[in-house]
Amino acid sequence: MANLLVTGGAGFIGANFVHYWVKQYPSDTIVVLDALTYAGNRANLNIVAEHPNFSFVHGDICDTTLIEQLMQTHAIDTVVHFAAESHVDRSITGPDAFIETNIIGTYSLLKAARKTWLSDTNNPQPHRFHHVSTDEVYGSLNADDPAFSETTAYAPNSPYSASKAASDHLVRAYHHTYGLNVTTSNCSNNYGPYHYPEKLLPLAITNLLNGKAIPVYGKGDNIRDWLHVEDHANGIDLVIKSGRNGETYNIGGHNELTNLQVLELLCQAVDECFSNAPALSKQYPLCPAANGKPCIDSLTFVTDRPGHDQRYGIDPSKLENELGYQAKHNVYQGIQSTVEWYLNNREWWAPLLP
Repeated sequence: MANLLVTGGAGFIGANFVHYWVKQYPSDTIVVLDALTYAGNRANLNIVAEHPNFSFVHGDICDTTLIEQLMQTHAIDTVVHFAAESHVDRSITGPDAFIETNIIGTYSLLKAARKTWLSDTNNPQPHRFHHVSTDEVYGSLNADDPAFSETTAYAPNSPYSASKAASDHLVRAYHHTYGLNVTTSNCSNNYGPYHYPEKLLPLAITNLLNGKAIPVYGKGDNIRDWLHVEDHANGIDLVIKSGRNGETYNIGGHNELTNLQVLELLCQAVDECFSNAPALSKQYPLCPAANGKPCIDSLTFVTDRPGHDQRYGIDPSKLENELGYQAKHNVYQGIQSTVEWYLNNREWWAPLLP
């Protein structure tokens, strides 16, 4: 049995990881720490709230004293660090929060982990500090460049990706300097249930259901590797259980598509859902599909954002070859199931809209 502290566990990826872990390892203890900023939502954890080994703490990862107390009280042996400010647009208009949470917050966790697990240098406690990062630290790829590998040089291009790169380096430094048992994973673009509606896919879905246009940056030709959040959780599980100490593993979905292509798939999925379930037209009367119109007509091209990276691509072969990882969701089925989840969970996303 393990005792996990999951930071940012009320956010999109963190909450899906908690759902996954409780299902896979019901005897493990999970303590979620989340500051419940705009993208943190207690409702994301409702399905595990009554689990006897689950507890939630409302707090800030920058509060090192609180982290130390939690680690000691719950005999934490595994930290899974999701907590981060992650929206690129917000990092452009307000970078301070990204520096504070992503850099200072990670440093706070590392300090607490070192004090808790390595205070007796002659008898360190068994432990694992897993840091969840992003492919954006590697910068941007050209169309014919090979996908990012774990040896790709860092070249962050936004305040968000720069803050995540800094946190990656801190984790590495605490391993090499102090002997902290760490692993890091860098993932591609996640999608799936419980995704906060400011991100591309949930924004597109909720805008369609409310009869609004879908904004598309530039020409919509920016390429991303789309990773279902459940595949991400499985990849992290493999790294925590079997990853080599001090190593980094890239987690991807083998689904490189332009933003325009993924939105075309999403619009097609919404059209099909309304065609197969006529009752949806009464539930969402403003959706184009409720009025016999193709959702693709709702795409509206807008001015590109500053410094928009052209392409991200992840090579997950290290994780596949060493730990047996395999993405189970192809993007076509994954988008269909994601659209269906939003159609069936209006009570979750409607209160989050402006």
